[in-house]
Parts: sequence; structure tokens; C-alpha cells
Amino acid sequence: MAWQLHYTSARNGPTGRAGFQFVAETPGLPEGVRAGVTPYLAYRPPPGAPLSPDEAELGRFPVSLLYDRVDGRPLLLRCRYLGQDYSGRYGNFFAHAVVAEPGELEGLRPAELWRAPLWTHLPASGTVLDELDDLTPGAALDPEALAAWLASSGPADAHATLGHLVDAVAGVLGRGHGRVVLVADDVELIARWIAVLSYSLPVAAAARLSFVTYSADPDGAAQRLVGTTPDVWEAVRHRTSCALAVDLRAGTPPGGGTSRFARTVAACWRDADLAGLDALAELAVLHGASPAPGGAPDGPAPGGPATGGPAADSPALDVPALEDAAALLALCRGDVPLAPDEERAAARLLARRRGAVPEWVWRGLEPAVPSMGLELTLAVHERAREAAHKSAECVARECARRVSELAASPAGRGAPALDARIRACPEDMRDAFLDGALAGLAAASEAERAAALTPGACDLLYARPEQLRSVPAIAVRVLASVGRRRPDQRLPATTALLALAGDHPHDAPGANTAADATSDAAHARRATGAAPAGGGGGGLDVDAALGEVWKAAPSVAECLALLDAHADAMRDRAVLAALPSRAFARLCGSGGGALADAGALRLAARVRTVLPEGRGAADGAVVQAHADAITADRPEQAAAALAGIAGTPGASPLLVDEAFAAAARRLDRRPPAFRAELLAAAPPGVRALLAGRWTAELPGRVRAGRAPLRGAEIERRNELVEVVLRLRARGVAEPALETWARAAAGRWLASRQLDAHLAGEPRLRAALKDLLAEARGR
Repeated sequence: MAWQLHYTSARNGPTGRAGFQFVAETPGLPEGVRAGVTPYLAYRPPPGAPLSPDEAELGRFPVSLLYDRVDGRPLLLRCRYLGQDYSGRYGNFFAHAVVAEPGELEGLRPAELWRAPLWTHLPASGTVLDELDDLTPGAALDPEALAAWLASSGPADAHATLGHLVDAVAGVLGRGHGRVVLVADDVELIARWIAVLSYSLPVAAAARLSFVTYSADPDGAAQRLVGTTPDVWEAVRHRTSCALAVDLRAGTPPGGGTSRFARTVAACWRDADLAGLDALAELAVLHGASPAPGGAPDGPAPGGPATGGPAADSPALDVPALEDAAALLALCRGDVPLAPDEERAAARLLARRRGAVPEWVWRGLEPAVPSMGLELTLAVHERAREAAHKSAECVARECARRVSELAASPAGRGAPALDARIRACPEDMRDAFLDGALAGLAAASEAERAAALTPGACDLLYARPEQLRSVPAIAVRVLASVGRRRPDQRLPATTALLALAGDHPHDAPGANTAADATSDAAHARRATGAAPAGGGGGGLDVDAALGEVWKAAPSVAECLALLDAHADAMRDRAVLAALPSRAFARLCGSGGGALADAGALRLAARVRTVLPEGRGAADGAVVQAHADAITADRPEQAAAALAGIAGTPGASPLLVDEAFAAAARRLDRRPPAFRAELLAAAPPGVRALLAGRWTAELPGRVRAGRAPLRGAEIERRNELVEVVLRLRARGVAEPALETWARAAAGRWLASRQLDAHLAGEPRLRAALKDLLAEARGR
């Protein structure tokens, strides 16, 4: 139902007072409605209107029909100027308001109520108004009549003006604020344009389109579509902000683009194609852009069933939905080719709302499959796959052919990204898509491959090993990318690359001679993934791909797994043969602790067995010698192990230095007698290195011979001086170490502390006196 209210200036209204007031209303008016309607009750004549109009002139004053919402209910308000009030003063007007329940406007656009039979021109004689059970529209603004009028009246190009207005109205509805101003000296013209714009939108979008046919204050009007007269507009236009103002006498100036939706709407009106407007509304509903109150879907435009009511307080209009609807309609009709982004948007709409798409849409799309883009083809295929008839099977087969063709084409390798298109492709079409994509990439330029084979795309292709293996040139790139980025896949990627090399024996591995394997240049090349000389014949550079996979140094566990799985390849391919040395180098910096781990020792033994030549075996020997040195029971064993660390030919200098330093630190903890025998048993060069390490490990003040020293520092100095004395007693001298000992023992306090340290060792105390005498003699 709907309630009515009359408002005007009266001498003695229902409350007994004089002035503007509600003079009649429908009983049972919901609470708050009267207060909600009051702010809309205003009418000011245009500035050019007669100040003291007669009856004939009053008929020419613009009538204001307003549509908005009050507390969730649609408000329709018609105001006309009456001239004088009961006292003879000018400025009186009569407002007839109708407040309805939301469902009362179902199937209607509010603009249809212009000149509806429900409106009265003068206040009722009594104070009680009837309920309105039916809001019957007027006959003046039906769509067929408006289409004929638009073609023969208005500005020079009324349909171009319509396109600009449609975009402007959609824009303010999408933003949820702003207004569009229509200027004309004939309010009937404004009402017709408001009706045309209302019919141009889906029902629920039209329900959001609040309007007023005439306002003397367009800048202060709260409605989205505001009509006014030229004299009002001339007075306020310089200080008014609006999305668009159109003088309906002249239309919009030529130039300026419009959206596809606006162009489609204008074309439908030009051709009197009301079914096209219906179709646009139906397709916009698919997007979910124009939900009716309560979540019901929007219905078609004029001429068909519709649901919905005023929705001015509902969420803003989804303008892209209108564009997608127009694009999809163009596809169904085969009107014009679409831009790629428009076709993709239509495809997304079909994929998302497939079950709600009308059957006429699918029938319209099927003939266009041979010229469709990928996403749209996939959407049509999915629909055809679900349909249970023979023609659908033919469509599905044609879609599969088209998908493979598109994936192989240069355009198919462009935007959007390959990984996004693979993910979007239904599982039952993915083989066809990947077959085409892989074939296209195989024929593509290097730049195109690099652009298409993003990490995401490589991950998805990697998950299809059989298809990938059929195109080895792409498989190598994919495996290299996945192995480089995903540590857990380095071994599987290596296995797959070696299998490719076995399928294509022309890809000869690089020479793995001892000289090459031990050279610094070769090691650097393998570490960066560059292909060795002579490798990768026929454009299938497996060695370069392996270098990419193992760009980051491997762990000991990875090397052991590789040796277990691919011992022959480790021997044959320099890039793999270098991995054990890189794994050992990765252990450096740990203080030597990692070199003695069980895994490192196992790798050292395995690499010396499997790869007996080259740097890997030499580095393995260093690792084993380090373990022998730190676990030796006898000094001569430790000396031999240290000599092995320092003297292994072809070993990595960094590893040798780390292993020797770590062993020296561990042996520095042994008793002075063991250490002296170790030095005596070591070759001169090793002895000098070891002595240098021991002095270098001393605290700074001890190393420099400065005093005073703390307890632990005193103990370390005393023990190392004792090592020197024991070594002298054996008739062996280490010059640099003796030089340090003379300086460290030469001070009076140091000599007393050393004498106490050697109590019970007469032979060593005598050697100390000789050392001190040498120090004093200098």
C-alpha cells in the first residue's frame, strides 16, 4: 500500500494554526514518515517567472516531480505553484506526497509516474486521504513513444547526448555521490529525458536514480538527476559542481568518447530496439551489479517482467558490470569485434555466473568460437561440456581446437600471463592448451620465451612432466627455473634434465678432464651455471640448465643423494662434478665443526671413490685429513694428517686454509708434550704453519708479550713456552716460535711465573735459563 499527504499554506489547518502545513493525509501513516517528508517540501519559482501570475501564467510554471527515499520507503512528491495563499501573498505551492512500501514500485520505474492519474492539482477539501492500492503509471512516457520522440526531437544528435548522459548518470550512481543537471525551459522535456535515462538502466539501477524534474537550487538538491530552467542555471552555474550539465535545447557538444554500455544504449534507442535494452538489463544482472532489495536479481528493462523498488540507500552501482553486459551483448549479436580486455571481462562474467546465463546467450556465442579469444573459448567450452546434446559436443570439439590454436599463437603468449591462463583453463582442456602453448613457445623467439616462462608458469608446466618432456627446448628452461627456485626440487629437476640429455644424445656433456675440473675458471663457470665449452649441442644446453639448478651451493646431503642416484653423470658432467667441492666450501666458516660431521666424512669418502680425479677428490682428501688430525692418538699421526691437509694438490685453497686452521685450534688443546712432539714430527713447512696458527690464536696481550696478564692468559703463555723448551730439548727449533718465546719470557715477572710453572722439570728449567740468557744477551 501507499500513503498520501497534502501540504500547502492554509488559513486554518488540522492543528488550528495558519501557514504552511500538512492539510490532509492517509490515516495510519507510519511513525516518522511525516518528519522524513518535510525536508523535501519546498518550491521556489524560477527567477524569470512573473511575480504576480494570473491563472494562465500559473499553468506555465514548472511542475516538480521528485523521487527519493524516506526511511527505506520510496517517496514520490509532486509540487506545483499556486501563486497566492489565503492571505493574498504570493509564494504558495501545493505538494502531493506519496510514500509507499518498497514492493509497491515492483515492475515500475519511478519516472513512469509523471502525469499518473493519482496526482491531484489542489489540496483535498477534507483532511483524510485514501490509501493507494495501486500506483498506476501515466501513459505519456511509455518506452515505444519515447523511442519515436527521441528520434525526431531534441538536440541535433539526441542519441549522442543520451550516450553522454548515460555515462554521467552511471558515474554518479557508481560513486554514490554527485549529480547530473538537465536544463530546459519545458519541464515536460526534462521529464522525458529522465524517463529515457531510467529505461536505459536495469530496474534496480533506476531505483537508485533519485531525481527531481525542477529545482530552483540545483547545487543544493540531494537527488542524482536534477532538472532546472535556463534562468536558474544561468544564475548558479558558475558556482555549482556537477558531473555533467546538459542544456537539452542544444545537447552535448560533439567530441568526447563514451563507454560501450552508453553507445549500446544509444544504439538501442536509435533502432527502437527495446529487446536490446531488455537483454542489457538481463546481462547486467548476471554480474550481480544491480541486486534488487533483499538480494533478488534484477529483471529486464522495459517490456518484460521486472522486480525491485527504490534502492537509493543500497550499495553503489557496479559500473564495470554495465560495460561487461554491453560487451557480452555485442558478442552474442556479432555486432563488432571487441577489444581483448572487453572479451576477457565477458569471459569472466560467463565463467562466474555460468548457471544463470540465459540460453540465448550461449546460442549467440557458439558461431563465434573460431574467432574468440582464449578465456571466452574456455567459457563456451565449459558450457558445451555440461550440455547433453550432439551440437554441444561439436562445440566442445571446436573449442578444444581453438584453445590449442590460441595457445600456440604469438598473441596467445602475450598478456595475461601464461600461468594465469593455465590456472583459468579447466582441467579437461588443459592438455589441449598446454600442447598448443608448448608448441608455440618452441617456435617463439628467445625474448618471447623469457617473457612467457615466468616462475608461476614454470611451476605449472613442471607439474605436467610428460607433456613438458615432449618439447625439450622448453623443458630445459622450465626445469632450470624450478630447480633454481625450489631447493626441494633440485634433485628431481636434475634427474629430469639428465633424462632429457639421454633422449637427445647430441647434447654432449662438457669435457670433465682433471685439468678442467681443478681450474679456478672452470669452477667459477659451473658455480654461475654457464655452459662449458663444447656442451649443449643442438640448442639443448642441459649443462647450462644444471648450472642454473645448482647455482646455490649444494648441501652435503644433496651431494650424497646425487652420488647415489647419478654417479655416472657426476663423472661425465663437469657442472655436477664440481658440486662436492662447493658443498665442502659451504661448510667453511663454521669454525671447522661441520668438516668433522659424519655426513661430510661420508661425502669425502664417496667422492674419492666415485670421482677419484679432480678437485672434488682433492677436497675430500682434505676433509678426511682434517678428521684424522683432530682424532689422532699419537703426535706423528697428527703431523702426517696436517701435512696431508697442507699438501693435497688441486684442493680448494679456502678449504685447505679452513681445515688446517680448525685442526690447529683443536690440537692447541693437547698437552705441551704432545704438541712439542707434533711439531718435531712435522715437516718444516707444516711446523712453521702450525706454530704460526698457535701464536695467532693467543690473546692479543699474550701474543705481543705485554703485561700484566690474567690467569688464563698466563696459563696459555706458559704452556706454549713449555712447548718451545721441549722442542729445544729435542734439538728442534722453530725460529719464529722461539723468537716469540724469548720475548714472552724475557720480563722479570714472566720468568718467575715460568720458573714456577716448570717446578719438578729440572731439564726444562735449565732450558728456560738458556732461553732467558739469550733474551738478555740481545
